[in-house]
Amino acid sequence: MSSTSAEAATVSGDAAPHVVADFAGMAQLLSDGTFVRHTDAASALPPASSPSTSSAQWKDVAYDPDHDLKLRMYRPDSADDEAASEKLPVLVYFHGGGFCVGSFSLPNTHVSCLRLAGELPAIVLSADYRLAPENRLPAAHDDARTLVSWMRNQAASPADADPWLAESADFGRVFVTGDSAGGNIAHHVAVAVGSGMLGVSPARVAGYVLFWPFFAGVERTASEAEYPPGPFLTLTVSDQFLRLSLPSEGDTRDHPAVNPFGPDSPPLGGVALPPTLVVAAGRDLLRDRVAGYAARLRAMGKPVELVEFQGEHHGFFIVEPWGDAGDELIRVVRRFVYGSTSCN
Repeated sequence: MSSTSAEAATVSGDAAPHVVADFAGMAQLLSDGTFVRHTDAASALPPASSPSTSSAQWKDVAYDPDHDLKLRMYRPDSADDEAASEKLPVLVYFHGGGFCVGSFSLPNTHVSCLRLAGELPAIVLSADYRLAPENRLPAAHDDARTLVSWMRNQAASPADADPWLAESADFGRVFVTGDSAGGNIAHHVAVAVGSGMLGVSPARVAGYVLFWPFFAGVERTASEAEYPPGPFLTLTVSDQFLRLSLPSEGDTRDHPAVNPFGPDSPPLGGVALPPTLVVAAGRDLLRDRVAGYAARLRAMGKPVELVEFQGEHHGFFIVEPWGDAGDELIRVVRRFVYGSTSCN
């Protein structure tokens, strides 16, 4: 049944609302236009088994009271050590979920951020943002700017800053990161900061880390057309997320919000970009698009490094935070944050 006939049936009372689209068990779209997120959405993922004790502390902090938006702040236990005088880099992290689902509070996202905070080590700011379809793009991108501005204000006023940040954060080493839709958001933050539209001083963005960013385009890539569906991201689910999150229902996959190189997207050649790490999953249907993103930026002379995890699916670190691939990802990010950021 088409969406039009479903709406007509619902209005006339001829049929009760029924499921017209399912999003890998995380949410459902009903025939009357209602979008239902399951409160137990985490059950769609395997349990994020982890050691009985974590190596990081966390608390929730409001960053945009007007929109009731919060972040989850993590700091490693080592920050409590009286001998630990060196301040820590700050990772601003945006979760994935096709702009429609997800939260910092989902167990797998939480465990992934615990690992990043405890094992890099770093201060991690894992932020929620407004979700579509109730809040279509660019709402998520706008919220990311608000978060960066909040962080800038924390850096500018140490006396008024959150105590964890005042004590432990090195605002000269900020890394903006995110997975899937969050990686897309990190890209848009990079463009805003690098073009001068979003100020961060006295903080400084030292780099970006984009985990399998959720980009799209009207023209399908080979991996989109040929790869078998992953456990959680299929081409159908990807397209459904885009239909619900793009600004207008008639917008295509070439919209600048999701295609960095679309016909109407702003040119990136003049954007000042610090070292950027792009992570791709070898069995992800987005693999070619992610690799192409890194290649095109490098062709512009941008300091971009691509690391591909062969044999892994989209979101592997979130799906299985304590797997072997997750261990290697932690090592890759630690090397990028603390070691050389030169690109080969």
